[in-house]
Amino acid sequence: MRQTSPRFKKSSKSGGNSNCVEVGSTLAHLRDSKNPQGPCLAADAAALIRFAKAR
Repeated sequence: MRQTSPRFKKSSKSGGNSNCVEVGSTLAHLRDSKNPQGPCLAADAAALIRFAKAR
């Protein structure tokens, strides 16, 4: 089975700069927008949502 990479989207609150985290289309992947070819964090979508809501 071939694995495809998720599509990533910058937060609307990033202000157009490159200092943000991008979220994958499945909500289970995060990556640094300054290094889109670098590693990405894959985790359970619910865990990442809890992480994003934490302050």
